[in-house]
Amino acid sequence: MAAPGWAPPRLDDFILTERLGSGTYATVYKAYRKKNSREVVAIKCVNKKTLNKVSVENLLTEIEILKQIRHPHIVELKDFQWDRENIYLIMEFCAGGDLSRFIRSKRMLPENVTRIFLQQLACALQFLHERNISHLDLKPQNILLSSLDMPHLKLADFGFAQHMSPWDEQQVLKGSPLYMAPEMVCSRQYDSSVDLWSVGVILYEALFGRPPFASKSFSELEEKIRSNRPIEIPGRPQLSPDCRDLVQRLLVRDPLQRISFPEFFTHPFVDLEHMPSSDSLERAASLVTEAVQKDPTDPETALSLYCKALEYFVPALHYETDARRKEAIRKKVNQYISRAEELKVVVSSNNRALLQQGHSGRDILKEMAKDKPRLYAALDVASAAVAKEEAGADDAETLDLYQQSLGELLLMLAAEPVGRRRELLHVEIKTLMGRAEYLKKQMKMKVSRLKAEAMDEEPMTQSVQSSCSLQ
Repeated sequence: MAAPGWAPPRLDDFILTERLGSGTYATVYKAYRKKNSREVVAIKCVNKKTLNKVSVENLLTEIEILKQIRHPHIVELKDFQWDRENIYLIMEFCAGGDLSRFIRSKRMLPENVTRIFLQQLACALQFLHERNISHLDLKPQNILLSSLDMPHLKLADFGFAQHMSPWDEQQVLKGSPLYMAPEMVCSRQYDSSVDLWSVGVILYEALFGRPPFASKSFSELEEKIRSNRPIEIPGRPQLSPDCRDLVQRLLVRDPLQRISFPEFFTHPFVDLEHMPSSDSLERAASLVTEAVQKDPTDPETALSLYCKALEYFVPALHYETDARRKEAIRKKVNQYISRAEELKVVVSSNNRALLQQGHSGRDILKEMAKDKPRLYAALDVASAAVAKEEAGADDAETLDLYQQSLGELLLMLAAEPVGRRRELLHVEIKTLMGRAEYLKKQMKMKVSRLKAEAMDEEPMTQSVQSSCSLQ
């Protein structure tokens, strides 16, 4: 609440209470609407006397951008007013505070929670990117949480945001140094990809509890950012390969080598396609309907559809808040996992028969390839992959062997003249591609099953917030 002797500004339709925070030219208050709903809002108060030309431009930009956009992961501007002393931005109230405070309270966030937050941030950035809007000041302090029990990210503070075209050449320094891209710190031309660097810094801080360039002074920070030394990713906590890859590709100093927006939005760790949303359950149910139809006559296609459905059921469980509906979804998921396991036995049996049939063709091809050592070696690798699969070896290792052999065999096929050997080689490549795709599906199914089983073990009342507590 307000300190003694201090009072917030007065606004006709609202009661302003505690101060939530303050910045260079604005102070934000919690407030209540006087009439009807007693709606809680946040009011950003800007004292006109503090405004210079740049801050006026920033404020007008913020109002202009927020007025035209509505998105579940961007703070809503409900209205704006002014009087002789102040300009007031009436904003959506976010009870969970900002992401910086949240990370500090937990010391660091588990990867699975970080991923959900990253998906929400990426969803907001995709919406802005489609409209050629760049934020230019992404940092945990400008990312708010809707609440503390079921937190959803809300991107805020668009004071530095602007519409950007690919040909824009920006020279004005904007943003916060700790999260600022090297091309901005070095006063070089920059474009919207500076936001991707900032996402990398935020992701790093969430996972490890500190930003990659934590420094005691601006000069030390500037030196670290300007350095050409690769950014080291700590060994603990251990990250998944996809998570580590994304951090490394975001934190690339050269903007031309940094991951692009399309690559970021489709990266396996971001995976916006499977982000928990209101559509997740509907998509899962649609795939299950197809799977049930295929089940009696085409077990391999049915298995594939059940696996794809599981990839949507897991985010649907994350998204659902009603305990009864969540329990009903879990029961269905367990049924589909059981059926998928039964189909896997049937499909595996059929595939073993196909593998045996493929041996003779491969043996003939190897006899015909004795005069081509490179082709013979690639077929040897393929035989090793098949042997590993038949022995039930690790899927990842087997898949790697299949991919190695295919890489070589496709080159051989391009150089092979028309004839019987080319025909056999073409058949072999198709067979090996089928095996590789089958293994990929198996690996995806395992991951989905483990995620679903992990969620099945959680208490029904457990929310994302409780998931955030350190293990």
